[in-house]
Amino acid sequence: MTLNTRHTPESLRSRSEAVAGSLPSLLADAQHLAATILLGEHGRKRAGTGDEFWQYRQAEAGDALRSIDWRRSARADVHFVRQTEWQAAQSVMIGVDDARSMTYSGSKARPSKLRRAQTLAMALAILAVRGGERVGLTHLAEPPRGGEAQLMRMASALMDPEDAGDYGTPRPQVMPLGARAVVFSDFLGEVGPVEEALGQAADRGVKGALVQVLDPDEERFPFDGRTLFESMSGAIRFETLKAGGLRAAYLKRLALRKAQLRDIARHTGWRYHCHHTGEGAEPSLLWIYRALEKVRL
Repeated sequence: MTLNTRHTPESLRSRSEAVAGSLPSLLADAQHLAATILLGEHGRKRAGTGDEFWQYRQAEAGDALRSIDWRRSARADVHFVRQTEWQAAQSVMIGVDDARSMTYSGSKARPSKLRRAQTLAMALAILAVRGGERVGLTHLAEPPRGGEAQLMRMASALMDPEDAGDYGTPRPQVMPLGARAVVFSDFLGEVGPVEEALGQAADRGVKGALVQVLDPDEERFPFDGRTLFESMSGAIRFETLKAGGLRAAYLKRLALRKAQLRDIARHTGWRYHCHHTGEGAEPSLLWIYRALEKVRL
């Protein structure tokens, strides 16, 4: 949306060196962020097939006779069902938009939208793996896996983005049936591909959350007077002498885009959240964690 340096082609060697140099910092930030979310084991307290006792509940119409705990029921006037914890590992698919618009930051004191999205994505992956779940990236063909080695693979892939255009579109592979997913993006490009991707995901029973990552300047539109607006690639340029006069129209379009995303999420059983890079990452990570619990099948 606004000015920034243009990207230049890099050799494979220099690109690999950049990834290797940034990887420890990303992992350290994600580990620190995940450590602030003191939530215990991820997603264990759910009734289902398993061996570990969780709780008793009163029997309901439709419960099989074999599910009734007759010993517990003998001590009361009603029948009780013995529930066990849900223990099957599920898959959490994570998508991070690496388009050039995501590299924007309105201040050196703030991380870029891409870096914040990467940090949130890796912190979420760490929490999921610690909870015994499998994680994967939506744009890769490899299936989701668990373990520390998978976290390293994901971090490396996130730090080595493809040569994308100004604005990103979802690039999901076929996700596992019943998986949960989180997509991080500024969602400033065409909204049609987002609706199509979520529709396809919903057809496979995949639910999750859209997390829109914006810089505070993109929310406030603080520009005034003579201003040159330039896309991150430099392909789109627009100069005006009265930038302040565009503020109302811009804010109206941004509000419309948020409303569209909320509607798409609601119609497909997903949830929507907007995160600003000028704020701490912890509240958004906690929101994402709870959102995934609410859409758990």
